[in-house]
Amino acid sequence: MKAWRTIALHTAVAGGFMFLLQRYGLSATLESSLLWAIVFGGCAAGLAYSQANR
Repeated sequence: MKAWRTIALHTAVAGGFMFLLQRYGLSATLESSLLWAIVFGGCAAGLAYSQANR
């Protein structure tokens, strides 16, 4: 169960970071920022899942 918590935390933090970077750092549109946050969060979830199952 701890692995799923770690995966969820990685997903949320990576998605939030990418959203803030795109939206405020690069002044992107809301739609673009959300899209990048979802993609980046998904990649982070995949990486965290693979590391948790090593």
